[in-house]
Amino acid sequence: MSKPIIAVVGRPNVGKSTLFNTLAGEKISIVEDTPGVTRDRIYADVTWLDNSFTLIDTGGIEPVTSDMMLKHMRSQAELAMETADCIIFLTDVRQGVVDADYQVADMLRKTAKPVVLAVNKVDSFDKYMPDVYEFYNLGMGDPYPISASSKLGLGDMLDAVYEVLGENAGGEEEDERPKIAIVGKPNVGKSSLVNKLLGEDRVIVSDVAGTTRDAIDTYLKVNGTEYILIDTAGLRRKSKIKENIERYSIIRTVAAIERADVVVLMIDATEGVSEQDAKIAGLSHDRGRGLIIAVNKWDAIEKDDHSTKKYTDEIRKVLSFVPYAGIIFISAKNGQRTGKVFEMIESVIANHAMRVQTGVLNEIMTEAVAMQQPPSDKGKRLKLFYMTQVSVKPPTFVLFVNKKELMHFSYQRYIENQIRQTFGFEGTPIRILIRERKQDGM
Repeated sequence: MSKPIIAVVGRPNVGKSTLFNTLAGEKISIVEDTPGVTRDRIYADVTWLDNSFTLIDTGGIEPVTSDMMLKHMRSQAELAMETADCIIFLTDVRQGVVDADYQVADMLRKTAKPVVLAVNKVDSFDKYMPDVYEFYNLGMGDPYPISASSKLGLGDMLDAVYEVLGENAGGEEEDERPKIAIVGKPNVGKSSLVNKLLGEDRVIVSDVAGTTRDAIDTYLKVNGTEYILIDTAGLRRKSKIKENIERYSIIRTVAAIERADVVVLMIDATEGVSEQDAKIAGLSHDRGRGLIIAVNKWDAIEKDDHSTKKYTDEIRKVLSFVPYAGIIFISAKNGQRTGKVFEMIESVIANHAMRVQTGVLNEIMTEAVAMQQPPSDKGKRLKLFYMTQVSVKPPTFVLFVNKKELMHFSYQRYIENQIRQTFGFEGTPIRILIRERKQDGM
């Protein structure tokens, strides 16, 4: 089951970013030490008691001038409506209920999304509670008094969020069909590829508006298998907002990747790999999704005998943190090699769900240790005892060792490479969890 997405919405300067940073703590989700992926505070994974969710920060999309305010508030609310399962509507007790709060409330009322009203900057309940009651006038239910900076009242607010999520979660069953998200920057050719994939001998089962994120999911059948194509930002333009702000398309992409099994990242051959492409690849890796890189507009490139190799090397260099990703060169416009995309998707889905027998795994581990001795530190050598696979999507292994701190990341990568050499696992990340186990007799 994908994590619920919760957006924080409100007019400027009510403390949205403070609330986001308080809830997110240090757990900023885009992999921080990955080359080419800047540390970005657009979204974060948050765990509250036994629940985890993805928090979207709509703070930062704030207008510089007052006449831009309404336009930005509207775009921010629309964005939250499209991607979120629940919205935290943040207000400011010090300023009281202002006209802009009523305007935000009107926008949120028009959505079918559950809303929890939070009143921020309540540093003292005794002092400010009479002012909190004024927020009942917004007609958005009970106002929850909080202080994002002092971390007061956050528990009650999150309990309310999970209460409304629970009420709204009952009707949806998990769909077992493989989900494919076709993502990339605006104007990279996502719509053209989807149309090509839906054409020819493919059977479209139905077009249904997705229940959770307002994304249009298209069901199609290829070689007897049904798939769900998740529509992202590029496929429809409900809003007339200019989408030159990359932040908007990234937030929609987060929602799509959250639900997908396999991500097809489209890159514009005429522009090369951009910083946003690297962010999306990092996000897919972080979420453990299968990954295919489709280099589109390949027909527009002047080529020689080495063009494909040179371009592949460049992608591998910039996206060095996803060396397992499959790469395919296509032209969605004229259909060049688009037929091969589904062959690749089928292969990645199989690899993403592959299980390896424990006996075979331990043979690989023993051979790997024989070929390259484990690292040692201060006379103490790392010992590898046993390895087993604990889950799939992505394939996840537990490796039992004598001392966790002796396991160097380079040796862990060496073990991963040995597994990949035997089983391939093209297109899917592999997770290896290190656990300590005392040796018998020690």
